[in-house]
Amino acid sequence: METSPPSDLSVIVVNYNTADFLVRCLNSIASQTQIDSEVIVVDNASQDNSLDLIRNNFPWVIVIANERNLGFARANNLALKTCRADYVYFLNPDTEVMGRCFRNMIDFMDQRPEVGLAGTRIVNPDGSPQSSIEKRYPGEKYAKQELRDLKGNIAWVMGASMIARRGIVEDLGGFDEDFFLYGEEQDLCLRIRKAGWTIEYINESAVVHWGGQSERKNLPAEVWKKKFQAELVFYRKHYSERAIRGIKRANLIKAFWRILILKLTIPFCSDKNASLKKLEKYRLVLKAFGTRDI
Repeated sequence: METSPPSDLSVIVVNYNTADFLVRCLNSIASQTQIDSEVIVVDNASQDNSLDLIRNNFPWVIVIANERNLGFARANNLALKTCRADYVYFLNPDTEVMGRCFRNMIDFMDQRPEVGLAGTRIVNPDGSPQSSIEKRYPGEKYAKQELRDLKGNIAWVMGASMIARRGIVEDLGGFDEDFFLYGEEQDLCLRIRKAGWTIEYINESAVVHWGGQSERKNLPAEVWKKKFQAELVFYRKHYSERAIRGIKRANLIKAFWRILILKLTIPFCSDKNASLKKLEKYRLVLKAFGTRDI
């Protein structure tokens, strides 16, 4: 039986209740005609019409329909098992790829064999820039020993749009499934650098990103709680106990101080609602980092 040759690029989109953005995303992918790509959408048990939308309008998309929300890391790992291209592109559903995005990404990676993973330029719908790269890891100043001798100047890139060599990601076991939604890209980028590769940035490839759409129905406190939990998973995996104690102590001191200031100033604030949200955030910091080993 004959099989079709591997594509130039495997595109993975993990979707959760973002049907209204998914159409724009898949249409923009279809416009990238300069290269041959296979597209895999992993749906994490969406309650909207995402699956019907894909099947009725985008028959060329490979669909993996989960019966429950498995999280970002595990969903990507499921898709990785079906990928055939040498390069895999992780893309959020609330995005739109622009211009020659795919062609430029592949050219960049082909010309730089030392690069294991790279992020693209990310912009807001109005064209203004979004943060696309970070030069430091969370709590890095407390963990310099653990992070010494890493190659390159970029620590990690935003997970909304990043291309990687599939073989490297597979050799590392894919995404760490201890991360459910946040922190996965930080962890993967650090592991790639520890394996001797660099993380880079592709300015010539641009993606419009609406941001946070899968979490838009959740309260801010729920989102912050998930982010703090992901931070702790990252610290416990990569940092020494001494570094973790320093990070926790710094977070507690900052939270105690901010809570005190907010309580004193809230009666005089014009926007009390914003101040109350900040107060709730720092109380969550106390809960997340306030363990006995401080």
